Amino acid sequence: MRFVRLDDWFALLYRNPNATLASAEDLIASMDAAGIQRSVLCGFPWRDPGLCAEHNAYMAAVTAESGGRLAWLAAVSPVATGAANMASVAFAAGAAGIGELNADAQGFDLRSARDLAETVEACVAHDRPVMFHVSEPVGHAYPGKGTSTPDRLLAFLLAFPEARVVAAHWGGGLPFYELMPEVAVAARRVTYDSAASTYLYRFEVFRRVIDLAGPDRVMFATDFPVLRQDRFLRRALAVPMDDAERGAVLSGTAARVYGLDAGPAPAPVDSGGRS
Repeated sequence: MRFVRLDDWFALLYRNPNATLASAEDLIASMDAAGIQRSVLCGFPWRDPGLCAEHNAYMAAVTAESGGRLAWLAAVSPVATGAANMASVAFAAGAAGIGELNADAQGFDLRSARDLAETVEACVAHDRPVMFHVSEPVGHAYPGKGTSTPDRLLAFLLAFPEARVVAAHWGGGLPFYELMPEVAVAARRVTYDSAASTYLYRFEVFRRVIDLAGPDRVMFATDFPVLRQDRFLRRALAVPMDDAERGAVLSGTAARVYGLDAGPAPAPVDSGGRS
């Protein structure tokens, strides 16, 4: 496979011939089966800016052809020359934000303002969020877990307090640290997505993080095609939430964070570029 040869992180995740990939057509079929009206595609964390541009062109094209059912986040390599321009070009092409950025995959340090300044400045200038892969400092190992733990994300938040951030995978547990007042202040512009919950937490995590951070900072995400959207959605719907909370978590938060129009309600897919 071409991309296995070109990118070490892609090879780590997809060298196994049984690893699952999906096209935009596969995603639309999954959405139809699950009753999901809109999904947000996430770019893969390519290190090569040429691969980022290629992936962005694909996501822009399939989004334009989707009749409003898809939105997308741009793939950007933060340490590559011209990262800010790469982000600006993607925003001009319709990207709703940037992500998923991954420190281990792309060779940057979340604690380094120098590594991320160009990308963050572009996001702030265009009022777009940036999504980071964040992982747990404890628990089981898994392919792609990496070292982007909550303490490193907190260092980023302190260095860039103006950035709007989506922390994938429940922020590696960062919302639980928001019981500390100084962490809650630093994380006030962070939204947590639920991608890969099945592999990481009991589904009561939805209720716990809603209580800690509020429903306006929680958004539904699946990690399709690694996880099936229909099954994931059924489990999320079984979590005790009132109507206002459920509306925020399943659509309202994502629509606000990603600046989506009043079209079909969104249900983000943190696909790591696999949709």
